[in-house]
Amino acid sequence: MNIGMISRLTTIVLSLLVLFTVCSSLAAQEPKQTPSATDESPGKKYFTDVLLVNQNGEKMRFYSDLLQNKVVVINSFFATCTGSCLPLNRNLEKLQKALGEHMGKEVYFVSISVDPTVDTPASLNAYAKKLNAGPGWYFLTGDKENVDFALKKIGQFVDDKNDHLNIFIIGNERTGLWKKAFGLAQNEELMKVVESVLNDKGQ
Repeated sequence: MNIGMISRLTTIVLSLLVLFTVCSSLAAQEPKQTPSATDESPGKKYFTDVLLVNQNGEKMRFYSDLLQNKVVVINSFFATCTGSCLPLNRNLEKLQKALGEHMGKEVYFVSISVDPTVDTPASLNAYAKKLNAGPGWYFLTGDKENVDFALKKIGQFVDDKNDHLNIFIIGNERTGLWKKAFGLAQNEELMKVVESVLNDKGQ
C-alpha cells in the first residue's frame, strides 16, 4: 500500500470519527420522548374529547376540559323538567355550599342535558342562576349527536328525556375511583360519598 493510499484512508477515518462525534452530540441534545408524552391516556381514549357547550356558550372538550385530573359529580337532567330534576339539582346546590373552597378548585359538577335540542346555552344559563351555580359547575348542551355520545359513555343516555336517571356519578379521574349515589338521597349521605372520592389517594 503506497503512501498516497494510506493518507486517503486516514482522511476518511478521521472524517467518519468527526461525523460520529457530531451525531452523538446532537442526539444527546434531543429531548427524550416518554410514552406518557406521546400516548393518549386510557381515560381520554374512553371518554374522548367530544365537544359540548356550557351555559356561557363556551365549547368544552369532554375529557380534557371537564374530567381530566378532576374530582367530578356528574348528573343528567333537562331544564324544562317538572319532576325530579330540580330537587336533584337542589341537592347539588347544597353540596356546592358544603364543599366551600374545594368547589371549582378540586371538585367540579358536570350537569348534562338529555334534551339538547331544547336546552340552549341561554336557557341553561338562566337555570344555573336559579340554582346559584358558582365557578366549577357546568351545565352542558350541544349538538345532539355529541351530547348523546357523552351520555352513553357515562351510562346516562335515555331515549325519552322523562326517563333520565336520578343518579350522581362521582369520580376521581386522577386515581380512577368512581362511585354512584342516588341523587335524591340526604345531602349528608351524598357529602360522605363525595368526600371519600375527593380524599382518595389511589393505589
